[in-house]
Amino acid sequence: MHRASAASETGGILAQAVTCPALSALPGIKHGFFTRRGGASAGVYASLNCAIGTGDSPENVAENYRRITKTLGVAETSLCKAYQIHSATAVIADKAWRREEAPQADAIVTNVPGLAVGVTTADCLPILLADEKNRVIAAAHAGWKGAISGILEATLEKMQALGARAEDIIAAIGPAIAQASYEIGEEFYERFLADDEGNARYFIHGARPGHWLFDLKSYAKDRLRDAGVNHITILAHDTCAEEADFFSYRRSCLRGETAYGCQLSGIILE
Repeated sequence: MHRASAASETGGILAQAVTCPALSALPGIKHGFFTRRGGASAGVYASLNCAIGTGDSPENVAENYRRITKTLGVAETSLCKAYQIHSATAVIADKAWRREEAPQADAIVTNVPGLAVGVTTADCLPILLADEKNRVIAAAHAGWKGAISGILEATLEKMQALGARAEDIIAAIGPAIAQASYEIGEEFYERFLADDEGNARYFIHGARPGHWLFDLKSYAKDRLRDAGVNHITILAHDTCAEEADFFSYRRSCLRGETAYGCQLSGIILE
């Protein structure tokens, strides 16, 4: 996958992102799955932390967003994020909103040029989608709760409401926790099998008895495909294992840390 970044006035590297070639090839659409590199934060938040209200300096977080919007080529006030709640709720944005006005949702869809939509993650899936023919884009946040309850289907429904067609949508599943790092217990496993016995294919036995390793990325890919999306790319990054490049909630929990950062993924119609 490609890497993108923004350069400062002195030539230094600022916000760094990985990109999906399939999305990058679409004219008039810009995107980035931002890493933790190239920001202003320090300590456990080093350095491009986009989590607000977790203990990082508000000034540092604001500077991090400034660097990200510069990379995306959009005004700081033109980036839309929702108040994420691990739901199956997707919303349509026709203009930017202030942080205190952000809706509770886990996906944002728009067809407005110059309006960037984004999600923050720290192991969950960031999924960017675009229908270049019909000029509709979306950013979705999908943890296991959102994925199993239908956030991906809700996102596609909102995109189609704006004129997108499933067969024309390009989807990219960004950096997230990989199966090798995603150990879960029996109750989690049974929850997925209760929903669909075929979900057993997304689990392999873990090292400990009664524990499993879950492939969230493949689960999401198959749900998108079942909903009619044929062009799907999974970026091969494990947020939990790749500490130098990504924040990870699970890694922080395993270490007993009380704070963690988040990375942002965003997309815009130029």
